[in-house]
Amino acid sequence: MTANSKYLNELQQHGDFLTLSRNNEWHLAPSVFTLSNGTAVTIHDTGVIEFQPTCDTTIDVVLSSAIHGNETAPIEICDELIKRIILGDLQLAQRVLFIFGNPQSINIGKRFVEENLNRLFNGHHTIEGVQMNNERTRAARLEQYVSDFYQRGGQHRERCHYDLHTAIRGSKNDKFAVYPFLHGKPWKKSQLQFLLSCGVNTVLMMKSPATTFSYYSSFVHDADSFTVELGQVKPFGENDMSRFAKTKATLSALISQKEVIYKEFDASDFELFAVHRSINRTEHDFSFPFSDNAENFTGFSKGDLLATDGQTCYYADVEGEAIIFPNADVALGQRALLTVIPLQLTDNII
Repeated sequence: MTANSKYLNELQQHGDFLTLSRNNEWHLAPSVFTLSNGTAVTIHDTGVIEFQPTCDTTIDVVLSSAIHGNETAPIEICDELIKRIILGDLQLAQRVLFIFGNPQSINIGKRFVEENLNRLFNGHHTIEGVQMNNERTRAARLEQYVSDFYQRGGQHRERCHYDLHTAIRGSKNDKFAVYPFLHGKPWKKSQLQFLLSCGVNTVLMMKSPATTFSYYSSFVHDADSFTVELGQVKPFGENDMSRFAKTKATLSALISQKEVIYKEFDASDFELFAVHRSINRTEHDFSFPFSDNAENFTGFSKGDLLATDGQTCYYADVEGEAIIFPNADVALGQRALLTVIPLQLTDNII
């Protein structure tokens, strides 16, 4: 029995694609097989598995996790969905591509190995004069797998990508989503309704291009795409998975039903924010005045110190300016902090 046939037999028996990926951190030879219900399964690479049901489909769904390897709850959610599909407990009605982004970072229990993978998309993996590494190569490959998946689905189909994360810090709004910059295109009520069904009622509207995986799918492939933050980082085995019941149920319905009916849209269900500014770390001497356990969406009074970057001090210039994703340890030149302010829905929504 070849190595490929051995791991395929084990995968079909147990559905454990996560362990297979973790055992092959940067590469896994492509393989194909068919489930007993006729669903075609394609392993494109380590952490990248595609399911094509036999029925007519209307939506091409990408579900990614482990872009940061220590964000375990989304990994466990996707692991469970993949097992249910392979073992026949979940019958698909839509095409779906699952991605475990960075298997080696899962194994070492850290956000990344050499470089933050979620700063390398939308072409930022290849920069003249910057040496390639495994994460840069991985970002390029993940872009290509998503591109191929959508192209094989064909034009004029609904495309979506939900990149599942957990945040380093706790949050006053436990679960929230980041809506990528849409370059003037309208926000969609249907996507906000989907997020609400997942238990996410807080949405941050970006106002500029980004290097994130979700922005790549939105910008390049016109997919309905979000970074979805599902609480705070915890090690494997310490997640209270009951907190993600709505998310799991909604994702299951999305890929297993021809059509999902969500709660009627009501703007009052949501708490929306707009990015006010981004603060980058440019000096080695960079710090925040607030504690490490200060939560996302903590608001500050106008004039309060927000960050010190060498000789430069940043102060809140709007009453209630709130912090998101503070991380003083990012590489020089990268974003250390976003600040946000409340947003009211405009006419730019359909």
